[in-house]
Amino acid sequence: MHKAVVITVSDSTARGEREDLSGPAVAETLRKAGFDVIGCETVPDEIAPIKKALTDACAVAAMVVTTGGTGLAARDVTPEATRAVCDRLAEGVAEHMRSEGMKRTPFAALSRGVCGIRGSSLILNLPGSPKGAVESLEAVLILLSHALELLAGNTSHACQQDS
Repeated sequence: MHKAVVITVSDSTARGEREDLSGPAVAETLRKAGFDVIGCETVPDEIAPIKKALTDACAVAAMVVTTGGTGLAARDVTPEATRAVCDRLAEGVAEHMRSEGMKRTPFAALSRGVCGIRGSSLILNLPGSPKGAVESLEAVLILLSHALELLAGNTSHACQQDS
C-alpha cells in the first residue's frame, strides 16, 4: 500500500473562508484505490508555501496529489511550484488527464496541471473543483501504481498491463 498526501491549494480555503471539498474527495478516491492517505493540508496560492508543502510531503509519501491552482488566473501557480521541486516531469500522465477530461468538457484543455518526480515520489496536480479533481484522478489511477513501482526500483515490468 503506497502512502499518499493530499494538498489543497486555495487562498480562500487557507484563510478559512471556504470549506475544502476537493481535498477530501481526492483523499477518498485515493483510499478507495488502495492508497494509505497519511495527510491532508491546505496552502495558499503562493509558490513558496506550495513548494514547502510538496517537499515536506515527498519526504514521507510516495504519492503527492495537489488540487487547485492549475488554471489560467494570475494566482494559479501550482504547476510552477511543482516544476520547481521536481527532478523530472511525467508529461504523459498530465496529457492523459486532459485528454480524458476533454471527453466531458472542452474546458479541461485549460488545466495546466503537471505530473512530476521528486526522488522516489510522484507529484500529480489536479484541478480545484471536486468533480474535475476526482475525474482527473480516476483517469490516471490505472497508471499510478505501476509508476510508483518503477520509482521504487521495481523495473521488471511484471505488473504492466497488456493492452
